[in-house]
Amino acid sequence: MKYKNKKILVTGGAGFIGSHLCEQLIKENCTEVFSLDNYSTGSYENHISGINYIEGSTGDIYELIKFSPDIVFHFAEYSRVEQSFDDYKKVFKSNIDGTRQVIEFCKDNNAKLIYAGSSTKFGDGGLGREQSPYAWSKATNTELVKNYHTWFGLPYAIVYFYNVYGGREISNGKYATVIAKFCQFKKNNKPIEVVKPGSQKRNFTYISDVIDAILLVAESAYGDDFGIGHPKAYSIYEVAKMFETDIVFLEERKGNRMSADVITDKTKALGWNPTMELEDYIKNFIKKI
Repeated sequence: MKYKNKKILVTGGAGFIGSHLCEQLIKENCTEVFSLDNYSTGSYENHISGINYIEGSTGDIYELIKFSPDIVFHFAEYSRVEQSFDDYKKVFKSNIDGTRQVIEFCKDNNAKLIYAGSSTKFGDGGLGREQSPYAWSKATNTELVKNYHTWFGLPYAIVYFYNVYGGREISNGKYATVIAKFCQFKKNNKPIEVVKPGSQKRNFTYISDVIDAILLVAESAYGDDFGIGHPKAYSIYEVAKMFETDIVFLEERKGNRMSADVITDKTKALGWNPTMELEDYIKNFIKKI
């Protein structure tokens, strides 16, 4: 798909993944890229030159977006597992109410929806979808997207991320991500905190590899199960040891799945393969501090 003459809307365009997508779309010579973000976790520091930024929530998309986009990349959802038990009202407002509006908006404008599902629904043999308010909301939304296609002909593709890491990750506060937090601990000469039992496994995927896959899917693919994950899994304890510093254990938390199946066959069939190895990224980080 050629982006130059397309209108693209990225919800969550000031966030970690969304800002990298916006940046790559500009490099692809897309001339009309819009971001809709309420800045709950996004940052003004993530703004990319050439992007049209609109501040507001997805629940108000009809009032805020006064044009018909060709593609909507929907990344503006609440996206933390453990915190979702306390923040469940935020989860339902963003991930249920807001996303329903985005799906309806895409239907009304015949826009292709690229929805960011959650790999939590593949966790622990499929039980992961019920383990937290976050996981349930995301799994439910994938069903709604597919039903809108069946009922109304909505063009869509659903992608699934597996522990994305790289520049612009949130490194502080309760929404910080694993690799970013570990990097901060190392940089500040503090012990790395690992949630028990430490044997829970994750597949860590570099941000540029994720963006490459997203764009491949947007260009030519339709349907569900486009997983974007590195095939190699590490336990959280194994990752912590890569930072070559002291480790302390924290008490186990609710919703902390032990594993997840990596579903990447359909994405690899498009010609995608990850290029960055987590060990190399961490080694390069340590060399620079």
